[in-house]
Amino acid sequence: MPARLKLFMPLILFIILAVFLVRGLSLNPKELPSALIDKPFPDFSLSALGSSEVLDKAAVSGEVALFNVWATWCISCRAEHPYLTELAKRGVAIYGINYKDEDAAALAWLDELGDPYLASIADHDGTLGLDLGVYGAPETYLVDANGLVRYRHVGVVNERVWSNVLQPIYEQLKNGKAN
Repeated sequence: MPARLKLFMPLILFIILAVFLVRGLSLNPKELPSALIDKPFPDFSLSALGSSEVLDKAAVSGEVALFNVWATWCISCRAEHPYLTELAKRGVAIYGINYKDEDAAALAWLDELGDPYLASIADHDGTLGLDLGVYGAPETYLVDANGLVRYRHVGVVNERVWSNVLQPIYEQLKNGKAN
């Protein structure tokens, strides 16, 4: 019997491999789960972009806000920036996390394109990004008034993403209702 089993071993291995392949192809690469959902935004103490002012979690807490991870080297960040500026004009609280970037380049970017952020956290070494589980820029985190991460969006925030995904959660949190 063991000799016959050896004959079928390649077929068994192929079937197992095929099952894993089919499973992998059915996953949505945009759905990157975050271990921080419904957990506190990470503690941090980093400088404000282009300033000696130190920002920490307490300085950016107390209201429902978006935390947008961005960088000047990120092409998609440039595409989403005008929409973030529009959201800020509508009164949406947005904090920037300038990720692994140079202050001079980031300040020139904001001067050229406008600054939608209430404050920009300079994450030069990516430590806050690491604590958040950032895969790359842009990423946006929706944080409630108690400092809990309620949603993570990977990719560009545009009208469709805002209207269909972020705004309903944002409005619910603004009205004092948790998920």
